Amino acid sequence: MNADSLLILLYVLVLASYLGFELISKVPPTLHTPLMSGSNAISGITIVGALLACNEMGYTTLSKWLGMGALVLASINVVGGYAVTDRMLKMFKKK
Repeated sequence: MNADSLLILLYVLVLASYLGFELISKVPPTLHTPLMSGSNAISGITIVGALLACNEMGYTTLSKWLGMGALVLASINVVGGYAVTDRMLKMFKKK
């Protein structure tokens, strides 16, 4: 990876982090939980990317280990997000 590619990737990371922070900080508290449970479902995209990084197609050992770590963490995030959403929706059911 050359320096230009690294600089572009760093720029995208910083910009996405800033925009994500600004977006989440402006969400009202009543919408925060549904928004976060929906964003946990988007971690499925991370799972696909992690599976590609774990692939045997010429990637380095470091990228394979990082992909495996991302796969584990994204899977925990997806399962936890659905569990929290299910628990939240149970609170609204009549007894």
